[in-house]
Amino acid sequence: MVGSAGPLSIQALLEKQRAEQEATSKPKFLTKAERQKLALERREQEIKEQKDKEERSRQERETLESKAHELRYEGQGQHRPGRGAPERPRNDERDRHRDKRMRDEPPRPAFQNGIPTGPRADRQRNGGPPSGPASAGPASGSATPHTPSGPSSSIPNNSGPSTSAVPLANMTEDDLSAIRSRYLGVDKKKRKVRKMSDKKFVFDWDAQEDTGDGVEAPAQAVRAGVMFGRGHIAGMDDGTHGDRGQDEKHADPMERRQAARNGVDERHWTEKALSEMKERDWRIFREDFSISARGGHIPMPLRSWQESSIPPAILDVISSVGYEEPSPIQRQAIPIGLQYRDLIGIAETGSGKTAAFVIPMLVYISKLPPLSDENRHMGPYALIMAPTRELAQQIESETRKFATPLGFGTVSIVGGRAMEEQAFNLREGAEIVIATPGRLKDVLDRHVLVMSQCTYIVMDEADRMVHLGFEADLNYILDACPTEFLKPEDGDVDMDSKNSKTRVTTLFSATMPPAVERLARKYLRRPATITIGEAGRAVDTVEQRVEFVHGDEKKKQRMLEILNTGGFSAPIIVFVNQKKTADMVARDLQRAGWSATTLHSGKNQEQREAALAALRSGEADILVATDLAGRGIDVQDVSLVINYQMANTIEAYVHRIGRTGRAGKQGVAITFLTNDDDEVMYDLKQEISKSPVSKVPPELAKHEAAQQKISKEMKRKRDAEDQG
Repeated sequence: MVGSAGPLSIQALLEKQRAEQEATSKPKFLTKAERQKLALERREQEIKEQKDKEERSRQERETLESKAHELRYEGQGQHRPGRGAPERPRNDERDRHRDKRMRDEPPRPAFQNGIPTGPRADRQRNGGPPSGPASAGPASGSATPHTPSGPSSSIPNNSGPSTSAVPLANMTEDDLSAIRSRYLGVDKKKRKVRKMSDKKFVFDWDAQEDTGDGVEAPAQAVRAGVMFGRGHIAGMDDGTHGDRGQDEKHADPMERRQAARNGVDERHWTEKALSEMKERDWRIFREDFSISARGGHIPMPLRSWQESSIPPAILDVISSVGYEEPSPIQRQAIPIGLQYRDLIGIAETGSGKTAAFVIPMLVYISKLPPLSDENRHMGPYALIMAPTRELAQQIESETRKFATPLGFGTVSIVGGRAMEEQAFNLREGAEIVIATPGRLKDVLDRHVLVMSQCTYIVMDEADRMVHLGFEADLNYILDACPTEFLKPEDGDVDMDSKNSKTRVTTLFSATMPPAVERLARKYLRRPATITIGEAGRAVDTVEQRVEFVHGDEKKKQRMLEILNTGGFSAPIIVFVNQKKTADMVARDLQRAGWSATTLHSGKNQEQREAALAALRSGEADILVATDLAGRGIDVQDVSLVINYQMANTIEAYVHRIGRTGRAGKQGVAITFLTNDDDEVMYDLKQEISKSPVSKVPPELAKHEAAQQKISKEMKRKRDAEDQG
């Protein structure tokens, strides 16, 4: 007796299930024959499915065609033979005439005047699908019924014997050439394939791409085709209204349309009176002089001295000084200054900034009570601060030209002179004080001077004063001036009232570093900002040349070669970086027969003034100077500036070469470069490339240091690597 097996336990079932899962999870490796067999089976299955699909499609198509045929015969009131419908009774007479007509008439061509004809064209016209005997083609043996020809867009039927040779016999040569060009392209030239690296833009034109018929369009049609032009009727211009030459003067199409509607006067602003100036004329005026102003409620610039609101007494002084036309900075700064408004002026060197702030200052002072024994001890009415003694004395000389004829006193307070002498000059009182920050702070600390009624303050070359470390002194001086006359932070001031005494602060700077911005935010109230040209850029009247010269001996020889050519007349300025180098270069020039003098910080005030006086008077032909003479020194008609040593910064370079090419005259600046000047080569290349009269030399353009800006940290690391 065989015992039956008992039921499996749960553990056995779990183990069996786990074994099956492991077996199925393991990859099954097939032999090459098995893989080929599976591939053949999949291919056979795909072919079978494709055939089944085609068969189903064919059956559906036949079903649709048969239904279409039946609908066609039913629509014509006929019955298809062979489908159980009674045949049409035969009309022997009609059939005989039809057969005779088909025998007598020639076969109809597949094309008539380029238009396809025949059964397919008829079917296309009737809108029905191919049906009946015609759908069987030539092999069916059925006669093709004759139908009247008519226009059709169908492609000609070339399947029948009647369309194989007849079209070629009846078609003209133009039709054949058109077919060959359209479908074969035998007369089209092969286009040249342009490569992606080919940067030359070529306008290729194929005559066959011209969609016109070669007939010149009438003038009316051409005019009617100009749409959205100067805007006549419905956005179209027929060319009969207005003068196109007049319209072309406008800046953009919108202005041209407005001119056509409003009749704008197209004369230039120089041909108009002041009352005829429009907003567009003022915009062109500012563009002509590169004037940019912001700050809200900017007054219109000056066109001439006579059209300004400057008092006649000051206009007479301006005329006597010889100022015929205002400079760009004067055109915009003076109208703002006449409103007693705070001002930030950014202009290139040699642009006439001194008169731009002196003239509004004199108008301001003329409305104040004259100095007397009662108020003389309270200090000046106006203060002008400059970074260097030379610039301060130059401003003093320029200011006296205007102030002295009006009866106003001017005193300068600069270092290098005895404090007692300056205190004596201040004892008589002065409406205007010109000072350097360091010496002025000492005078205030010693109570030689007070600023109790100083309400007009000018800071010239503010960025230079900050760079020289005078920021703390400036804050001290500005805080010493009365603050009760400061303009309110919000709200307007009645500028037209003569009794409204407000403090005016004007700041002129070539650049706006953070320290200067702090001064402006703290002491200026809602200032207007004027920018003439591009800030911090050299003037366009200076031709900048660069030469790579290595070694002091070669520099000296090259400098003498340039001077001895006779192409440059005195005065000439040579810039160096160190005091000892200035003395050495001056001695070399004197040995070569040139009259040279020096200007640097090692000289006392009397020696500095004597050097500048000798250069201005013609006693000395060449001035050898450090960056001390780079800013603010105005020597007329300097024809040449030589940078014997390149400046350490591009800003100093710009101010150096700004000593020539002043007041609209042309000048030349020649710079000697060495490989040690790599920190400024990139900026120098960019600066020269902006000049319209200068060209970057190939040696500088290809120099490694001129390809990217090199910082001091990068240079320090590179020098450390070279030494290591």
